[in-house]
Amino acid sequence: MTEFTAAAAAPSVLLYRLTRATSVRLAAAFTAAGMPDLHPRHALQLFPPLLAGGQRVTELAPRIGVTRQATAQVVGTLERGGYLVRTADPTDRRAKLVCLTDRGRAAFGVLRDSMGAVEQDWARALGPERVAEFREMLALLLDESGSGGTLPG
Repeated sequence: MTEFTAAAAAPSVLLYRLTRATSVRLAAAFTAAGMPDLHPRHALQLFPPLLAGGQRVTELAPRIGVTRQATAQVVGTLERGGYLVRTADPTDRRAKLVCLTDRGRAAFGVLRDSMGAVEQDWARALGPERVAEFREMLALLLDESGSGGTLPG
């Protein structure tokens, strides 16, 4: 069996490994901030759409590309961790809005800072122009895959 080299890997494998490395880095940032229970994927998917205000689980689910049941499960986990809270929807008292708590907003700050540091590292390695091209290529590939509209950020 031949040894793995990054240069010989398929682009999809390289992208997966880069995504994984970024996730590990974000998890370490959450742990350093006293949030070791926070999974990077949950923060990346749920916190950005909640910054503008509360949303119902039925609104969040299609936005993040999972079922209502899966969304409700993750919301419950994040609620128990103190990152989210469910409140009565003022337009329909039977419905609940999912909202960020102060701890959730702090976690978003860690997320924003960590992702900013990652992009700064990429800019040092590639230059800002190539990072901008990379962003454009990724957006195009997401659009072509049909996933562009379901992923935040």
